[in-house]
Amino acid sequence: MKRVTHGIFSKLAIGACAIILQFVWLIMIMYAASERFSEMNVIFHIISVILALYLVNRNIKPYNKLSWIFIILWMPIIGVTCYFLLGRSELTRGNRRRLSEVIRHTEKYVTQDPAIVEQLKTDNYEAYKQSRYLTDYAGYPLCHEEDTEYFSCGEKVFERLLEDLKSAENFIFLEFFIIEPGYMFDTIVDILEQKAAEGVKIRLIYDDVGCINTLPSKYYRRLQKKGIRCASFNPFRPFLSVVMNNRDHRKVVVIDGRIAYTGGFNLADEYINRVKRFGYWKDAGIRITGEGVWNFTVMFMQMWNYIVRGDEPCDPYRMSYDDKQKEESTGMIQPYADSPLDHENVGETVYLNIINRARKYVYIFTPYLIIDSEMSTALINAAKSGVDVRIVTPGIPDKKLVYLLTQSYYEQLIRGGVRIFQYTPGFIHSKCFVSDDEYAVVGTVNLDYRSLYLHFECGVWMYRAKAVAGVKEDALRTFDECQEISLEFCTQRNFIVRLIQSVLLLFAPLL
Repeated sequence: MKRVTHGIFSKLAIGACAIILQFVWLIMIMYAASERFSEMNVIFHIISVILALYLVNRNIKPYNKLSWIFIILWMPIIGVTCYFLLGRSELTRGNRRRLSEVIRHTEKYVTQDPAIVEQLKTDNYEAYKQSRYLTDYAGYPLCHEEDTEYFSCGEKVFERLLEDLKSAENFIFLEFFIIEPGYMFDTIVDILEQKAAEGVKIRLIYDDVGCINTLPSKYYRRLQKKGIRCASFNPFRPFLSVVMNNRDHRKVVVIDGRIAYTGGFNLADEYINRVKRFGYWKDAGIRITGEGVWNFTVMFMQMWNYIVRGDEPCDPYRMSYDDKQKEESTGMIQPYADSPLDHENVGETVYLNIINRARKYVYIFTPYLIIDSEMSTALINAAKSGVDVRIVTPGIPDKKLVYLLTQSYYEQLIRGGVRIFQYTPGFIHSKCFVSDDEYAVVGTVNLDYRSLYLHFECGVWMYRAKAVAGVKEDALRTFDECQEISLEFCTQRNFIVRLIQSVLLLFAPLL
């Protein structure tokens, strides 16, 4: 009963009710006006046609166009209203301008060493082209690998992370989509509080909507009393607004400028299986050291300065790195961020480049499989060319409708030669690509529309780094724990399920 009461009166429930009431009220006004004044109905139909023509000529994904045009022409009043309130997936003009200024002011901190570029260009021209894309369009340089360590589950990440946090001497930066009080987060907070007392600079960013069900309002004030400087990204307000579309989905830890972490894990007990929600929760993480950490340091400071409206320089957090280590390194890494505001789909392009350039295999972990025709075509073309393409999705869903939508893509992919595996022990939350024993990506980018086009994301692109082998080994072990999906599984589903999937496919870009 207590849980039910808490759910009814939670910030999410109250906020959702407020937004629904606002939407219903607005639609009722629109319909009342159209019934009372016949001219209004004509005006709405004219606007819907103009808006549809506008969308046809916009530089957006075809699937997204189709979904919006369908709803706008089918139900002009609701469709037009929804598009202007929710369809333009951007922050306000002022916020976009401020973030652009922050990024522009930090560009001087992420310059590219031409020597390593020439080294990669000579060694592997295809790898060079992938790296150059990230340098030119994500704005983060290619770096020598010092050490990369891949973790196949959240428990292993947590164990190593605690050791590193305890060793901090200068600063600790943390940025997460979800944090939730419990064993994992409380243990980390205890360490952070102790380190703050020792004079270590502590900063934490969390996404307000990501934490809407896990944290009370203005939770950052509690942490600030412990000496932890804290800020929330894009605070939730129960008003119809487009700005709620853009969330900070990144997971970043930087310690003293010498160690960095990223991956799928958040700071909550389900990510280390202290709490069981959907069977075994399988996640992934990566730990890097060396000059690549600087990319994450700048990445964090960009977001921090944007949220707190500051212009703090990054220089005080720069570390010197061992030149000898650079000479001995054979692997290369390129940590990068993806912003939805520059209309450059970096996360998707990195994945497409790996798929399109694969020669032998591509193994993929993703919790959601909601992709456009460009991605599905790339996967199928690779499989038809003889590349071993395998995708692992959850066996137990966290969101049932999204799970049905994920499964709706299976048939087309399987017919094209792609092998689909469902992780039978539970829910796989890892976001990993590995290909040809040379390339790997570990990060926060799901294969769904929100991650690819709407959220702030990050990852580590790797070429012949130590962790590449770790990702491959994890993939091979995981296949043995999965059920491979057959074509019969897709074709023999009952009519109602297939009908629901068809409807979900139509509205996939809007979910």
